Amino acid sequence: MSEAADQGHVEFTITDTGIATIEFGHPLSNSLPGKVLRKLADTITQLGGNHDVKVILLKSSGDRAFCAGASFDELISIKDLDEGRIFFSGFSSVINACRKCPKLIIGRVQGKAVGGGVGVASAVDYCFATENADVKLSELAVGIGPFVVGPAVERKIGTSAMSMLAINATDWRSARWAKENGLYAEIFESAEEMDQRINELATTLANSNPEAMALLKKVFWEGTEHWDELLSERALLSGKLVLSDFTINAINKFKKK
Repeated sequence: MSEAADQGHVEFTITDTGIATIEFGHPLSNSLPGKVLRKLADTITQLGGNHDVKVILLKSSGDRAFCAGASFDELISIKDLDEGRIFFSGFSSVINACRKCPKLIIGRVQGKAVGGGVGVASAVDYCFATENADVKLSELAVGIGPFVVGPAVERKIGTSAMSMLAINATDWRSARWAKENGLYAEIFESAEEMDQRINELATTLANSNPEAMALLKKVFWEGTEHWDELLSERALLSGKLVLSDFTINAINKFKKK
């Protein structure tokens, strides 16, 4: 295992008012190696079952990139189909944990989101962002494709906008574009302004009816009951592609940029 794959953290806190904050981080622009993905999915599930938690805030560390997506160091180290399936299943586990969590999840996107980072932003229930939070689905540019995160992204922004991101895999789309297409609910000039608004909404939700919020979330996610199977199939697709010579060469070229 590479050093980068063994780095990263997931931490959480719970206030007396029932606001749980989950923070994930990694030295390489908050990328997501398998270790972090597993811990993140487990933490979301754990807090979803905690009766003291009323609402969850999901954020990344630092003041720059929100999430750089998959760890290239870990991708390039995958040697067989089972390893590939397991790695990409980490992203499906995070998305499904968000989907199944009975608590509403607020997202905080302070900077750029790439690939799996766009998937995470799409899997929360209400997403705040700064004007610096541009988005890109770069998977096709490295020989894969946004297969695992695709259902979450498509659910949030629609097939047309999703296809724009997936096909034009090298260009950034602005935070304003992301808001106009439904990924972000609100955008702000600064993180300070964003955090003030996040605190207002989280406090309001912490004082709302937990049963009503849980039922509302079920309504929001109707039609996704088959995602356990779907995302597992998508993880296998990506696991196969990451083993190809084309993808290995593309990732190595990308790393050298």
